[in-house]
Amino acid sequence: MAFPRCDRTLAWSALGGHLQAHGRDLNLRQLFADDPDRVRRLGIQAPEVFADLSRSHLDVATLHHLLDLARECGLAEQRDALMGGDVVNVTEGRAALHTALRAPRGQGPHSEQVHEALDRMLAFVEEVRQTAGGSMPGQISDVVNIGIGGSDLGPQMVVPALDAFVHPGLNFHFVSNADGQDLASVLRKVNPAHTLFVIASKTFTTQETMANAQTARQWFLDHGGQDIARHFVATTTNVKLAADFGITQTFGFWDWVGGRFSMWSAIGLPIALSLGSSNFLAMLAGAHAMDEHFAQAPLEQNLPTLLGLMDIWYRNFKGYTSRCVVPYHHGLRRLPAYLQQLVMESNGKGVDAQGGPLPFATSDVVWGEPGTNGQHAFFQMLHQGTDVIPVEFLLVKQASYRAPGSLTPAMRTLLNEQHHMLLANGLAQAQALMWGKSADEAMRESVPTASPDMAPEAIARHRTFPGNRPSLTLLLDEVTPRSLGALVALYEHRTFVSGALWGINSFDQWGVELGKALCKDLLPRLSSGDTSGLDAATAAMIARLR
Repeated sequence: MAFPRCDRTLAWSALGGHLQAHGRDLNLRQLFADDPDRVRRLGIQAPEVFADLSRSHLDVATLHHLLDLARECGLAEQRDALMGGDVVNVTEGRAALHTALRAPRGQGPHSEQVHEALDRMLAFVEEVRQTAGGSMPGQISDVVNIGIGGSDLGPQMVVPALDAFVHPGLNFHFVSNADGQDLASVLRKVNPAHTLFVIASKTFTTQETMANAQTARQWFLDHGGQDIARHFVATTTNVKLAADFGITQTFGFWDWVGGRFSMWSAIGLPIALSLGSSNFLAMLAGAHAMDEHFAQAPLEQNLPTLLGLMDIWYRNFKGYTSRCVVPYHHGLRRLPAYLQQLVMESNGKGVDAQGGPLPFATSDVVWGEPGTNGQHAFFQMLHQGTDVIPVEFLLVKQASYRAPGSLTPAMRTLLNEQHHMLLANGLAQAQALMWGKSADEAMRESVPTASPDMAPEAIARHRTFPGNRPSLTLLLDEVTPRSLGALVALYEHRTFVSGALWGINSFDQWGVELGKALCKDLLPRLSSGDTSGLDAATAAMIARLR
C-alpha cells in the first residue's frame, strides 16, 4: 500500500499554519510557566532509556499535528513492513531486517539461519577467549579489526563504551583509514604470534579494507608469522576471495543486512570477542526490547517515533540544520561518529523512494564530542552563536570502571565524586541553554576578569545569553550491554521514522559510489602521470602531486 509523502498531507499544511501562528515564537520559559506538568508529560520511558523532551521546542499543538502526520503517512504500516521483511530498500530490491538479527530464536524472519550463524560465531568467540592473554603461541592477546564504515564504526563505538565488560586479557584495535599511518600505528603495538586479525568486508573487495588487509598480512609474514589461517578470520559473504587470501575461517551474513545496521551480525565479532557470548546476547536482547517498544507502544508514548517526529519539526519547520550529540560518558566518545553514518548516510537524500525530487530538506548534520571536553571547545557557539543548534545530552546515572587492580575505598570515593561532577556539568549546560542570562542579570554581576577600559553595559552585552535553546536529555541507569543495545536500536528506529515520513529510502547509499568509481580511474594516473580527459583542476593537482 502506498502512503502519501509528508508534504502531501493535511497535517503538513497544518504544521505550516501552526508555525506561522505560534511555532516561531515558542519560548521554553513560557512553556514551563504555562504548563506545570510539562516535565511529567514529556518524560518518556522506553526500555533502558529515559528521555526528557521538556526542553524541546515542542508544545501540545505541535505534537498533535506531528502525530497526525505520522498517521497520515502510514508510519505504523511502514514500520510493520520493515520489521516483517518486506522489500523496503526498493532501489536494491531488498529487505532491511537488522531487527531479525536480535530477535530471540524462533521469533523473527530467517530465525533458523540467523541463530545458526550466531551460534557458530559465539562458539569461535569462546574458543578464543578461553586462552586469551596467554603466552603460548597461538593464544590471542590482541584483536585487530580491519574494516571501514559500517564494518568499523559499530564495533569501534561499542568496545570502548563497554570497557568495564571487556576480557582483561584482550586488547582491541580498529583500523579503517586507507592512510597507512592508521595501520602502522597499530602494528607497532602487537605481536604477530598473539594477534588475531578480523577482516570485515561483506564483498571482500572494499578498497580501503583490502589494502590494509594485504599490508597486515605482509607484516605478519615478514615478522615470522606462519599460520595465516589461524591468525586471520573474515566476516564476509565472499568465501572464495577470503580463501584466496589464505583465510579459511569466515563468518557470513546476508544481503538484507545493511552496513550501518550490521553490528548485530557477524560484523559484531570484535564486540563478541571483547564481551563474551552472554554479554553479546544481552546487547541483542536490549536492542530487541527497543524493537518491541517501537512495534507496540502507542505513538504518543513511542520514543523512536516521537524523536523522529521532532526531527521533522526541527528540520523542516524550525529550520535547524544540525544536531549536536554530547555523551557525558567517556566510553561513548565514538557515538557521535557512529551516528553520523547512521543518520546522514541513511537520510542524506535529495529524491524520494520513487526518484522524484524533494522540495524540502532532509538529514540534518550530526556532530559532537563527549562532555565535558565539548564545553571547552564548541559550547561557546551553542550558547551565544547566531545559529540555534539542538543539543542531545546523554547522561549515565551510575558509572562503571575497569581500573587496574582493585579499587580502594578512597579511590572509589574520588571516582564517584568525579562522576557527580560530570553529571552536574551536563545538567548545568542544559539549564544554561534553556534559561540563558538577561542583560540586566549580567549587569548585576561582578566580573573581576573584565577589562576596566570597557563600559559595564558593553561587558554585560558580551555576557548575555539568549537562552531558549532546545535540548534533549537521554538517561541510562548504567552503560551495560543491554542498555547500549537499546540505545543504538532507538537511534536506528528514530532514523527510520524521519526517513519514512520524508518518503525516502533510508537503506541505500548511492552517494558513496561516485567517488569510489572516480578513484579507480585516478589511482593508476598518479603513477603514470596520464591526465588526458580530466578536468583542469584534477589534472593540475595530479601534476603537482607527482
